[in-house]
Amino acid sequence: MPDRQVARTVGLLAFLVLALAFYFLLLGRIAVELLGSGRPAAIAIGVGVLILPLLGAWVVATSIRAALVHQHLARRMHEEGRELDVSELPRRPSGRIEKPAADALFEQVRREWEADPDDWRTNYRVARAYDYAGDRGRARETMRRAVALERAERSSRG
Repeated sequence: MPDRQVARTVGLLAFLVLALAFYFLLLGRIAVELLGSGRPAAIAIGVGVLILPLLGAWVVATSIRAALVHQHLARRMHEEGRELDVSELPRRPSGRIEKPAADALFEQVRREWEADPDDWRTNYRVARAYDYAGDRGRARETMRRAVALERAERSSRG
């Protein structure tokens, strides 16, 4: 991704996080007003409204943290020249890789993973292949495993 596009993406994400923070502050203010009203129904609603910004802040924080960790793994894979090359695979008009090509890629990467299932790199590659094949659940699960294995590798080195 060119630097200009990265800067735009980061700027957009920063704007969205700030907008969400403002929204969460407004919800928090409403919740405090409801809690301070003294009416049982308003207090119950206030507790519910107070939970929303807390839950939202947690979701935003965990999503950003996961994105940063995944970006770290992607950078390491790029530096090691181990990224999946999908540039030549046929694509649908939407830009997604055609299913037969994604499945063939997955089978190739799965064999690499089976040969070394405890390497974070093979887990990262198979997670990306799951994603290209449309299996988001397994992609997330396998990416979590790749993150844990990479973290363990880093901590054992130093």
